[in-house]
Amino acid sequence: MAEARRMPDALAAALAPEGFFRMAAPRALGGPETPPGEMFAVIEALAEIDASAAWCVMIGATTSVLAAYLPAPEAREVFADPLSIATGVYAPMGKAERDGGDYVVSGRWKWNSAGQVSRWLCGGCMIIENGASKRAADGAPAHRMMLFPASEAEFIDTWRTSGLKGTGSGDMAVARIRVPEARSVSLIEDSPRVRAPLYAFPVFGLLSIGIAAVASGNARAALEEFAAAAGAKKLPGGRTLASRGAVQSAYAAAFAETSAARAFLLQEVDTAWRLAQTGGGLDLSQRARVRLAATHLTRAAAHNVRVVHDLAGGASVFLDDPLNRRLADAQTMTAHMMVAPATLELASRAMFGLEVGTGEL
Repeated sequence: MAEARRMPDALAAALAPEGFFRMAAPRALGGPETPPGEMFAVIEALAEIDASAAWCVMIGATTSVLAAYLPAPEAREVFADPLSIATGVYAPMGKAERDGGDYVVSGRWKWNSAGQVSRWLCGGCMIIENGASKRAADGAPAHRMMLFPASEAEFIDTWRTSGLKGTGSGDMAVARIRVPEARSVSLIEDSPRVRAPLYAFPVFGLLSIGIAAVASGNARAALEEFAAAAGAKKLPGGRTLASRGAVQSAYAAAFAETSAARAFLLQEVDTAWRLAQTGGGLDLSQRARVRLAATHLTRAAAHNVRVVHDLAGGASVFLDDPLNRRLADAQTMTAHMMVAPATLELASRAMFGLEVGTGEL
């Protein structure tokens, strides 16, 4: 995947029928409505094999939650086919101008992971009405996600990165395509049309859990790969790298820190899921704790992959070394806005009882 800089069609075709890209789709559409904790476990296991493949699956799986927000005919159109993959970009980098019952959509979006294997795409758009930006109830610019066939988009090959090379997360663009209003979603203003615990769970929380799952699987694999290499690598004098006390201490700390961060997230996911199952919803503090735990795990994982990469010495600087790839992938994940340092401030504001919008969590 790294060489091709995208997910191979054959791999996507093998994963799609097994439901990997539709984990959040409603049961009414043949989806599994996978609980967040189980989704974490699946994505984490994939990331232990290949972080780029897991990232592509994660994007498709979390995008499938949109099926619960669409009217039934449009939900079936996009998500009912088990072979259909939908991915996209939430950030409102496009513009959608209302024209009767449609939107006329133009825009260019960065970070379009797995777009090359997708049948449907979605892109966040600022809403234009009567030549001016529409305002939401809180006075902020209104924006919605527009879903459209991938065949209507142009893919621009901008994905030349150090990490997550195989995700194909380049740009996509459309110019004045028509999207029916019924095939648009606002995750802030709209409510799910499907009543089920999964759709009472915060969507941004679900996305951050998916990112953390990729980070966790990647880090766990890096720790295992280093342990195997350290036991085999001979130092001058015949001792192994694993026999050095400094290496033992650093490895133990990295293992413990990653495991503790993982346990924190799974604890918060379990608590949030039990609340979602009661139908009462999650308050801002609980939403914030999920986001905090996901951010902490993602960033702790990257730090500890760096630790074992450095412990490995000169061998890890080569491009074909597994730890080199693990580190590049780990660092690239931390750039996602869902797990950026600003999330720590956002979570603290909510836990302090300061003003914060549910749309941010």
